[in-house]
Formats: sequence, C-alpha cells, structure tokens
Amino acid sequence: MMMHLVHSSFTIIISMTKERIFDIKCPKCGAPASFDIPTQKYLCSFCDGEVGIQDAILQTQGYRSLQHKKLKDDVKKFKLLKTSCTGCGSELLFEENEPLSNCAFCGRNVVRHSYLEYEEMPESVIPFGITKEEAKRILEDWCKQNKNLSEAKHIHSLIDSLQAFYLPYELLHGPVHMNVSRIVGSKKFPCEGFLMNTFVNRSQQLDNILLDGMEPFDTEALVPFDFSYVAGHGVKVSDISDQDLEKRVREETRSTYTPFVQKTLESKAVDIDVYTSSLIRLPVLLPVYYIAHGNTMMAMNGQTGKISVRAEKESRYYFMPWWLKAILYTLLVSAIVYGAFRLFGMEKGSSLYITGLLAIFFIVVTLCANSDYGDNGFSVSLGHKIYTSKEKTFHREKNKLVMNESILERKVYRPIFFENINGKDRPVTLRFTTPLRIIGGALLILVVLFFPVLLALLVNGFQFSKINLGGSAVWFCIMVPVIPIYVLMYVLTWFYNHPWIYYKDEKGRTRRYKKKREFHIPKGMIKDILIAFIKPPICFAVWFGIISFIVMVFLTAGFE
Repeated sequence: MMMHLVHSSFTIIISMTKERIFDIKCPKCGAPASFDIPTQKYLCSFCDGEVGIQDAILQTQGYRSLQHKKLKDDVKKFKLLKTSCTGCGSELLFEENEPLSNCAFCGRNVVRHSYLEYEEMPESVIPFGITKEEAKRILEDWCKQNKNLSEAKHIHSLIDSLQAFYLPYELLHGPVHMNVSRIVGSKKFPCEGFLMNTFVNRSQQLDNILLDGMEPFDTEALVPFDFSYVAGHGVKVSDISDQDLEKRVREETRSTYTPFVQKTLESKAVDIDVYTSSLIRLPVLLPVYYIAHGNTMMAMNGQTGKISVRAEKESRYYFMPWWLKAILYTLLVSAIVYGAFRLFGMEKGSSLYITGLLAIFFIVVTLCANSDYGDNGFSVSLGHKIYTSKEKTFHREKNKLVMNESILERKVYRPIFFENINGKDRPVTLRFTTPLRIIGGALLILVVLFFPVLLALLVNGFQFSKINLGGSAVWFCIMVPVIPIYVLMYVLTWFYNHPWIYYKDEKGRTRRYKKKREFHIPKGMIKDILIAFIKPPICFAVWFGIISFIVMVFLTAGFE
C-alpha cells in the first residue's frame, strides 16, 4: 500500500490505495477523508466533501456493530475456555482442548471459569507475523548480543517457556484538544493535535513500560477479528475499568505532546489539560510473545520481532527539593569562583569576602529560577530499566523473515496553537523570548540599573567627566540583587503570558497579531498615591526616599 503524507497549511492529508478499518469515508465520492485541524473536520482530498467529528465516530460505530453481529454468529462454532488466574487475576482465553495449568504472566495456578461470550472480544486484530520458532531464534540472538546482562542469561534459559498471546489494547485515532500552560503563569493556550494510530494497553496487571518498549506496531496489518486467529494462541481479556482506561488515554496523549509543548513554551514545567472526546477508538488485539518467571519479564512484538526486557532489579531515582538544588548550585559556583580568585593570586581573606557577597546574590537568583517546578520535598522513585532491541525489526518477504532496512516509527503530528483573532479562531505561531524582546529587556535592565546616572547626566549637561558613580552606590547595592529577582519572577512571567503571536492572513502573508490594549488607571490607585504622599507615617518614608534619591542624583552628577 502506498501512503503519502503531506502537511501543508496545518492540514494532514493522507491518501492511500487500500481501504483500512479506521478510514473515514467521504460521503460524496467514498474516498478516504483526512483531518483538517483548522476547520476541525475530515476533508476529502479528491472532492470538496467533508465529514464532521461526530459523523466520523459514527462511521466506526457502524463497522463495530457489523463486526459484533458476525462475532455473535461465529462464537457458536468455537469453544473457547475462559480461565482466571488465582494470583494476578488475569482472565485468559484458550481453546478448550489446550492444556493449561499456570498463568503465563505470573506463574500462579489458573482455574476454569466459563465459556467465552462474544461481547468480550474486540472487533479488530493485528495477526502474528512471526512464528514461535522464529521468535525463539530472534530471542536467542538478542541474548547472545547482550550476554553481559543477567536478564539475558535468565531469558535464554527460559526460551522454551515462550508463549504467544493476543493482548487487549485500545486504538486511538483522531483529533485531541488541549489547553496548555507553564506551571508558573496564568495564561492558558488552546492547542489542537492529531493522534495517529496510538495504542493504549488495556491490561491492569501487565507492566505498561515493558509493553511500550516493544512498540510500535504497523497498523497496515490491522484486520477484522476472526476466531481462527486464536488457534494456537492465548487471548488475554481486557480487565481495566472504564475510569482507569480514560486515565491511561489522557496520560498517553499528554506524554505524546509534552515534548512539543515544552519546546514551544520554553519550559519543562508545563501543564497540559487533555480532552479526548473526539477520538475514534477501537478495541483491538495485538500479537505478543511473553516470558514471565519471577523477576524476569520479556515481551516481544509478535508482528515485528522487537524485544523489550525489564531489568530484574529496581533502580532508585532520587529527587531533591527545588530549594536544595539552588543551595547546591550556589555552593558549586562559589567554590569555582573562590578557586579562580586564589588561582590568580588574590589573598584568602579578600577571596572569601567577595565570594560570600557573590554567593548571596547568586542564591537569590537560583532560588527564583528553580521555584518554577514547585517540588519542595525529598522523594525516591523506584522503577525498572527497560532493555530493547532498539530499531531492529523484521517483516515477511516471500514467506521468509527478513530484517527491515527502514526504521518503523510511530507517526506524531506537531500540535497547532490557536488564538481568537478578530472573532475567529486562527492557527498561530507563538514566540516568547525573541531576539528583539531579549534586547529590549536588556536595555530596560540597563536603564533601571543606571537610572540615577542617566538623570545625573541630564542635570550636569552630559558632562561624563564629572560623573561620580560612588554617589549612586546605595542604588547599585539595592538594584543589583533586586533586578535579577524582578526579571525572573515578573518580567519573564509577563513574557510567557503575553507572547508575540503570528498568523497568516487571507493572502497567505505572515503577520504579527497585536491585541489592542486599553490604558486605564486601576480603581483606587490615585487615592492610594495621595495617601502615600500626605498621610503620616507613610508619607515620611515616601518623602525621605524622594529627597534621598534627588540628593543621590546630584552627588552622582558631580555637584558638591
């Protein structure tokens, strides 16, 4: 099947010559329709036909209804036994005459429960593309290549216990809606994405990270389920609640788009609210070879041969509170600065004094910078490393298993941000710390830092030779630590809440959108200012500050 992907003007266009289960059909010509993010509709690439999101979901529901009817008729011809594990609770399906005593996922005993009901089977499946013997050979090769791993040694001794299972998954395909923001910042940005053939595990007991390691699957092989696929293989029944499944769907969507959002918002501390009601969702079975014995766990993609192995020992990941990170950064930098002073011949006392002053300044800056993440406690996270066969996958060619030359990758479309411009939601590009903004911010900092000096130049007629910087020493002592704090806590927050927004007009030209801002004095502000100037005792401090600043300007100007 030929597939051509074109991403132009924020439109995902997919044309193909073979009909697929999750294709959305154009109501006019019957050709596949592809999703257009700006209009939030599926558009036909051959005519002007379009399909709404809800109509697209109804199309797949029609397929599912027909497939359910077929399963209801076919289940009578097959006697599949349902068994329950006494350990992990997994429910497994096997052919009635197949001997089964232990659970493949935890090793505990299994007991007969009942016969299969057709409602428990998904309507679609990706069949096994690799035989059990081929899977054993692939696994043996991996064990030899990773012979230094204890996991590889144990798996090699367990190869004969390899079992083939169809595992339950949820296939996600369609548009997703998001509201994203930085953790520090009040502005939320609407964002639209499109999930392309994403799978979510529907097994409660199995290790999600282990199963993720053997993906992706090639959805070109997805076909309607038929009971003949079960022959020689076990089937695990979905045992996750609807609530937990929804949580996994949102987590999968969030993890898919987190890197893109972090890059756009220029921060790792981001918050993503996900709405998945527009997704097309199909329960499917995916082929997996599995080994589980004690702490040894291995999953192999039954279609591509990709291997995922879980480390037998847990790894500990330590997380420090943000304030401790700031202290450690300060100590490290202070040690480097002190060493540099001593290296260049500065005496010990002076080195310690200057380093101490710089440390006070630096710890204030680092405390502000690290407070973005809000993690203010110690924590230890336990987890298992995952070893995989990386991009090494296989396919069948003339009934022979050969290695793929190209890398099978999951397709992820970049999210698109929107802004309401003149009453219409438009796709936009967001820019936060542009060169012009950085230059402007730097100039503003210099103006504030040298504000008394600039006024002094105005007073003395720009006679630079008379300028006495010592007259502004108090100002510099206050502003040097205050400016970085103000920049980190307020200026950057304002930048991130008010990005520069670019959009394309009707003629395709890129323009910057400048929202009209009305100037108004906050209610009560004038009253507060007057009180500060005339009401004791506040007015004493205000007038003292004003007089001190005027004196400082004249001293800086060189007047005695």
